[in-house]
Amino acid sequence: MNNFTHINEQGNAKMVDVSDKEVTKRQARAHSSITVNETIYRQIIDNTNKKGNVLNTAQIAGIMAAKNTSTIIPMCHPLPLTGIDVNFEWDTSQTPHYILNITAIVSTTGKTGVEMEALTAASATALTVYDMTKAVDKGMVIGQTYLESKSGGKSGDYQRKV
Repeated sequence: MNNFTHINEQGNAKMVDVSDKEVTKRQARAHSSITVNETIYRQIIDNTNKKGNVLNTAQIAGIMAAKNTSTIIPMCHPLPLTGIDVNFEWDTSQTPHYILNITAIVSTTGKTGVEMEALTAASATALTVYDMTKAVDKGMVIGQTYLESKSGGKSGDYQRKV
């Protein structure tokens, strides 16, 4: 009746059946960022924020988000993730703005990819930084969130072109 993979014959949403797909090692790497002012930057690097260690909390939030992606993205399959890592790198060249770059890397051995898990992890990490520091400045900007790369699966590898 239709050519859509996530729509059934009645025109309603469905989760695709991946039973016949090959089990392969899969990994995805996603990026996000948040731009903060100098006060927030100092609180984060000096670990003086009243809510606690901002980066540690944000890192845990990113890991938890990746593990729970299928509960918030309707068509995602629940996956047995084999690895999740969230990393940070500051860009201080834009003062008075400080950009926290976030990289989330998610791995699995399975029948479907982990792109959504990596993107969800990066997004939740940025949101948690915002949540923990919004009392200082609500004007922070969460930057572009995108898939940097992915490997494994039928569609092969992907590398974002800059």
